[in-house]
Amino acid sequence: MDHRPFADIDEMDAALIRLWNERVTDTDDVYIVGDFAYRNGYTASWYLRRLNGRKHLIIGNHDFMTIQDEKALARFASVEKMARIMDQDRQVSLCHFPVAEWNGKRRGGYHVFGHLHGRRDEVYQFMSRYDHALNAGCMLNGYRPVTLDELMENNRLFRQTENPLQDA
Repeated sequence: MDHRPFADIDEMDAALIRLWNERVTDTDDVYIVGDFAYRNGYTASWYLRRLNGRKHLIIGNHDFMTIQDEKALARFASVEKMARIMDQDRQVSLCHFPVAEWNGKRRGGYHVFGHLHGRRDEVYQFMSRYDHALNAGCMLNGYRPVTLDELMENNRLFRQTENPLQDA
């Protein structure tokens, strides 16, 4: 779907786990904006056991297996449909789906979402008009967790590039 640069699922899993753990310590909070373990080779709890940090799941449309797995749920610090957090002094609204109006939008708040992956369809075109609306798709972020500042820069760069994914 995303034309990911891996030969197969095992190679992708190994790379994603390595890249995650290179950046995340056990004291870091990591917010996953949905679709955590979809079309994968193992259970969500298998992956979660291997990943550093305090993990927070913002439920996506492909998380039905994850939220039914009691072992996986026990490994999350929180599981919510939407959340509002503070990153230093910046308000951030988290939702798997892009939302046209988010809490704090008119006061400089940020909205971090997933769901679009690397698509550049009409929803992307609409959301890209807002500098504070940020796509957290892993393919925009080097397949690794990133800070809010890095997410802002990666989205800026993605907006400036040609469409490498052809609306995958």
